[in-house]
Amino acid sequence: MRIGLYPGTFDPITLGHIDIIQRALALVDRLVIGVAINRDKAPLFHLEERVAMVEAECAAITARIGGEIVVHPFENLLIDCARDVGAGIIIRGLRAVADFEYEFQMVGMNRALDASIETVFMMADARRQAIASKLVKEIARLGGDVSKFVTPPVVTALRSKYA
Repeated sequence: MRIGLYPGTFDPITLGHIDIIQRALALVDRLVIGVAINRDKAPLFHLEERVAMVEAECAAITARIGGEIVVHPFENLLIDCARDVGAGIIIRGLRAVADFEYEFQMVGMNRALDASIETVFMMADARRQAIASKLVKEIARLGGDVSKFVTPPVVTALRSKYA
């Protein structure tokens, strides 16, 4: 069984994330969405809220196109999380060249820790390349319309946070 791990903070999950999730399902038999607990970041949404949003979006994806998706919160090293869930592939989404530099370093470090786990980069769909959770939160905080970047339930969650 090919198991892939798609990690991120998903604060909040965006249409860019959803695009990568849908396309990653074609590469693996089981896709684990690793929702990162990162103490260096101050997420807008608590872990439980982020997990619930990701689970809801993934349920909609599997109902629409099938596949197996598991949501897994983690706080350890990415490579250790991959081992914990049995993933042989780490899936990373790229939006721009700036993303590549950071990801290139991460691949080198992860390969030094465990060369048996491959990293696969997926370019974001051209319509989704500009979407970043950080920018979505900024737009929502300032009262802008984020409906082009996230699903309706996430719009509602953002409005609730910034009300």
